[in-house]
Amino acid sequence: GQELDLLRFGDGSELHALDSAEDLDDYTYHVAGCVGEFWTRLTRAHCFPDDEIDEQRFVENAIRFGKGLQLVNILRDLPADLAHGRCYLPAVDLAVANLQPADLRDPENWPRLQPIVAPWLETATDHLRAGWHYTLQLPHDQYRLRLACAWPILIGRRTLDLIRPANLLQPGQRLKVTRGNVRGIIWSTLWRLPFRGPWRRLVPDGE
Repeated sequence: GQELDLLRFGDGSELHALDSAEDLDDYTYHVAGCVGEFWTRLTRAHCFPDDEIDEQRFVENAIRFGKGLQLVNILRDLPADLAHGRCYLPAVDLAVANLQPADLRDPENWPRLQPIVAPWLETATDHLRAGWHYTLQLPHDQYRLRLACAWPILIGRRTLDLIRPANLLQPGQRLKVTRGNVRGIIWSTLWRLPFRGPWRRLVPDGE
């Protein structure tokens, strides 16, 4: 993954974009999706090897979980990445709006870019939903694992709520969940943790 990153972006002295949606999907896999896959296989082998789980779906959701978290980071950090010579939004998408990567350094171009970003927001949302299904597949008695998965998912979903109305090309803005919100997320999960119904309803179906 690191080698591919250097091949695609070089040393950051010039601004480059990923070529295609497939390249972005591949990037999110190598940066985060494969991490979910690795830790899933490891924890499965050592923490609950005998529990009955749909193994294929479990691993697929683990990969999407990681990809979703990485997409949230990409969308939130767009101006900072551009400043470092990296545009993770695919060039083929930008071309639809007659944009070049350098055009994204101008916040005035946000209305043209917004329709390009919208599908990626939905992709991130769908991946995090798969991450929640992953959390629901974990055995109920794996309390610490369930919390460790739920917190980044819920923080990621809250971050997407901040991203949706924002001009993502505006440098210097802080699209970050507050400490108060994080405390609220922690409390909302802790009291639900022993109860199957309230736990499942942390992320309502279809959201």
